[in-house]
Amino acid sequence: MTIFEELRVDHDKQRALIEQLEQTHGDEEERRDRFAQLKVQLKHHATEEERYFYVPLIEHDATVEMSRHGIAEHHQLDELLEELEEMDMASPGWALRFKALKDKMLHHFEDEEQSFFQHAGKIFSESMKTSLGKEYRQAMSDNGI
Repeated sequence: MTIFEELRVDHDKQRALIEQLEQTHGDEEERRDRFAQLKVQLKHHATEEERYFYVPLIEHDATVEMSRHGIAEHHQLDELLEELEEMDMASPGWALRFKALKDKMLHHFEDEEQSFFQHAGKIFSESMKTSLGKEYRQAMSDNGI
């Protein structure tokens, strides 16, 4: 699979976790478990996506700004996750910050899938798309994902 297909697979997993989290309430075990899964998924996804998608793109003038934007959004997601981790899951504030996380995640995925992937498709050769996909998936597997 190409890097784009591999990243979409993980985006879909993360969208599913967000949907599952939305069905939880208060400080219940299922919410804690799903949130922990989402944090692990996003942490490793962001790291490996930067390594196997954004770093190769940042080398090209045409995709430098796009890459910087994507990496900046990863940082914003990290900050939202940290805020959520420090909050009481049963509080209304947690639900509001979770909505902010969801909105930022979905915006980020849409940026990538609807725009960034198309730009990258013009930069990466076919063999590079496949090799980056394999390297990304191997790194995610090495992280237990």
